[in-house]
Amino acid sequence: MNDNRLRTHLEPTVLFVDMNSFFASCEQQDNYWLRGRPIAVCVYTGARGCVIAPSIEAKQKGVKTGMRLDEAMALCPDLVPVETSPDRYRAYHVKLINVFKWFSDDVLPKSIDEAVIDLTRYQLAYKSMPEVAQRIKQAIRSDVGDYLRCSIGIAPNAFLAKLASNLKKPDGLVTISPANIDEVLGTLSLTDLPGIGHNMAARLQAGGINTPLELRYASPDRLKLVCKSIIGWHWHLRLNFGGEVDLATHAYKQMQAIRSVSSAQRTSSEALETILRTLCLTLERRMVHQQFFCRRLQGWVRYHNDKRYEDGLTFTIPMQDGIDLFDLLRSRMRRYEDAHRCGPLLNNDVRQIGVGVGDFIPADHIQYTLFEDNTRKDKFRQTLHAINDRFGKNSIMRATELRDDKLTDLIGFGSIKDLHDW
Repeated sequence: MNDNRLRTHLEPTVLFVDMNSFFASCEQQDNYWLRGRPIAVCVYTGARGCVIAPSIEAKQKGVKTGMRLDEAMALCPDLVPVETSPDRYRAYHVKLINVFKWFSDDVLPKSIDEAVIDLTRYQLAYKSMPEVAQRIKQAIRSDVGDYLRCSIGIAPNAFLAKLASNLKKPDGLVTISPANIDEVLGTLSLTDLPGIGHNMAARLQAGGINTPLELRYASPDRLKLVCKSIIGWHWHLRLNFGGEVDLATHAYKQMQAIRSVSSAQRTSSEALETILRTLCLTLERRMVHQQFFCRRLQGWVRYHNDKRYEDGLTFTIPMQDGIDLFDLLRSRMRRYEDAHRCGPLLNNDVRQIGVGVGDFIPADHIQYTLFEDNTRKDKFRQTLHAINDRFGKNSIMRATELRDDKLTDLIGFGSIKDLHDW
């Protein structure tokens, strides 16, 4: 079993596999005509669509994730837009995990295109970790897809292995060990380290820590003070081989469902409401499967002019029902519109809609008030999703879900928890 461990470990026995341009490579794997061409995987392939995954060939011509498709086409005129195929990516992900498990029982999927293979308990079986990494690369090509490539990092812990996987792309293989860690960190900036964004970098710099090497050699007490949490101690452990803090299969801390909006959908307020409702029902399904309720709800809308509407609230009675979440968000939107005397928040300039839930508690810990017992409603949700799990998605639906227009299925790079039985 993958697990965190607080003991010094100096041998590079943890592998981090990062599939290169995964969504695009899956498309090129299944469509021979796309191989060698710059392609851009998009949710929608209209001019205002967004590139969610450029191929290796497209990246080499400057196309980046998040670009508008018309901007990407101007930069790379021979770019081939391809609509996303979530079921294809899920299927390849499962095949990859099965291949990884040939080499170790300790495999931890980290996202749709990343996994940790912990070989710490297999040191007697494998004399050379780089040799194992090469065998994994070959197994991917021969048993999953000959056009799929990955970068593999090897290190004494998962964090440094992930860092190593980022250093040489595509198709890289890099090892970080006590012998070369200072040399590696000396070439990087703080934001090159996975998990350090601009805000965290600013906090570290305010505390006098300006480089990864300074971060490594800062004392644990100083790091806890600068980071204002136990996270500072974790950074000390990661960079000094003092323990493993990134291998545990953590339960959900939060869930998000996000959808980009097509040009056709944004012209209809009803279609935009349907998207919002679908996102809420998606989170309901995940909470039912994980058997917990939420006490925090967030909703946001992004517009093409880069403005953003955000709302967040907490509630004392935990919620799980998607329609209740939708009604709550929609009523607060209308209240915002009335209070600020502005136009509809769901309008024809919407680019993206998102919903998030958090602060979870187990379903068997729910206590209803004397005047509100939703036990029958909870049982209905469980039964509805159990039927759909057995007989197929949308085998049974609420009346509010019945619409002629079907929304495109989406998958994010982190959306893999539902694919595995933890």
